[in-house]
Amino acid sequence: MDSDTLWMALALVLVIEGLFPFISPGNWRRMFSQLLQLSDGQIRTFAMVSISAGLLMIWLLGS
Repeated sequence: MDSDTLWMALALVLVIEGLFPFISPGNWRRMFSQLLQLSDGQIRTFAMVSISAGLLMIWLLGS
């Protein structure tokens, strides 16, 4: 993987992350306020699942 691919992937993440608040700011704000009510353990569990899913996708796409 070269650096251009990494920068393209980061740019795609930013585009995807920006779509939901752009399309539906009210729902995004509601979802964000619900996230703030989660405990640290719940947030860490969600983060670990996200990281694991991302690594699995990278592994599957790389082979």
